[in-house]
Amino acid sequence: MKYVCDLCGWEYDEEAGYEDAGIAPGTPWAEVAEDFECPLCGAPKDKFSEDE
Repeated sequence: MKYVCDLCGWEYDEEAGYEDAGIAPGTPWAEVAEDFECPLCGAPKDKFSEDE
């Protein structure tokens, strides 16, 4: 599953994770810290939408 920042379009892919922030590949979005911010624009986690 992928999640996209509503503000800038940056994408979090659960399969890939985001190792620059210490998020291992395979980490579900629900397990990403609530204080996660978009690395491009700083938007909070609640500004991301599921991308199908």
